[in-house]
Amino acid sequence: MNWGKGIILSFVVFVGVIFTMVYISVNTEFSLVAENYYEQEIDFEDQLDRIRNFNALDKQPEFSFDRSKQLISLGFDEEIATAIQEGKIKFFRASNARYDKEYTLELDEANSFTIDSKTLLTGAWTIQLLWSDGAKEYYKEIKFVI
Repeated sequence: MNWGKGIILSFVVFVGVIFTMVYISVNTEFSLVAENYYEQEIDFEDQLDRIRNFNALDKQPEFSFDRSKQLISLGFDEEIATAIQEGKIKFFRASNARYDKEYTLELDEANSFTIDSKTLLTGAWTIQLLWSDGAKEYYKEIKFVI
């Protein structure tokens, strides 16, 4: 092989690599952590107050994940459970927002919120727990892996 063919072959391989990289980057899905990122940033001080309120609780909700029964549970103290006026629980999947699930915080007779983990994909999850007792709001994030 002479020098001319080698240069042309190198140029063709280089162009092929560039086109492959462009194709891969165009077809890669990027999902934002939050769609309304800027609004959440403005509301950040309020979020810090919610976290402080949660940390100041005498008895915080207890998280449990029973792998044998495949149940995820959040247990609340009687005093907190009776004071809750509204709340929500979001199961947040950082790797892909389309798998996020959000539920209204509705407690059963045992003052707990229970969900079947079969409805969630295996992997890393974050529970974003938010509730209000009328006077204060509370927020907690709980990370776990299925």
